[in-house]
Amino acid sequence: MKSLEKEKKISMKSVMFYVIMFALSIVWLYPYIWMFLSSFKPWDEIYTTLIPSHLTLKSYAFILTVANQMGYPFILGLLNSIFVSVVVTVSVVFFSALVGYAIAKIKFNGSNFLFNFIIYQMLFPSFMFTVPLYLIIRNFGLLDSYPAMIVPYMMGAWGVFMFAQSLKSVPNAYIEAAKMDGANLLWIIFNVVLPLSRSTIAIVGLFTFMGIWDNFMWPLIVMQSYSKMPLAVILAVFDKTYGWYIGPILAGSVIQTIPMVIIFIIFRKYFLQGISMSFK
Repeated sequence: MKSLEKEKKISMKSVMFYVIMFALSIVWLYPYIWMFLSSFKPWDEIYTTLIPSHLTLKSYAFILTVANQMGYPFILGLLNSIFVSVVVTVSVVFFSALVGYAIAKIKFNGSNFLFNFIIYQMLFPSFMFTVPLYLIIRNFGLLDSYPAMIVPYMMGAWGVFMFAQSLKSVPNAYIEAAKMDGANLLWIIFNVVLPLSRSTIAIVGLFTFMGIWDNFMWPLIVMQSYSKMPLAVILAVFDKTYGWYIGPILAGSVIQTIPMVIIFIIFRKYFLQGISMSFK
């Protein structure tokens, strides 16, 4: 009887825990749910009701057509965001893998110092380097260009650290066997080592893409032409100028978040794995 009572208490505690967590998740998701539903509402119902009387694509039609005629090319901004995010993600994975392999598998003078310096660099917030990076970009004449948004982020300390830690677990016997067969360094890295670190590639690529996609401050500083701005900056400038068009702004915000939602759903396993690895 006592064991049954204990099991009932435990089950009741579990039920209460999940009910509380579900309620908190609804509270956390409510702003996005409201934004998503409001983007399909008639404009006069946005602040009056949660569920619209009927669905309309007026806000999306405005943000994709009329706003473009007003000088805010949202479709081009979306393509710019995709282009910059993909290029930076591929670059970070590529260079981080090379440097991480050098630190993990190649013994040279200063390798420990280099690894410690990378960890030390991770302690500083990125905004501390905004002014030096801006001066470098300006001196090279790259302002208001795609390289201005890409070059400063082509490699990151966090990606190098993740690859270095992951590649340390790869057996050296695989590398030595490849060398005995006459394989060069790049062939070993991309055909032997990296296939054994697919989870690290996914984690670094996922977090890098999300960070660049949501990057707002740096493109706002270095870009002036709307035709080259990412979607987040165009949306913010449009909001500042035409803030009374709340429906189109909500529609643009939904378009901005949809890629992140899709990527999270597809790669949520690696997302959670990356968070756990970061805590470790």
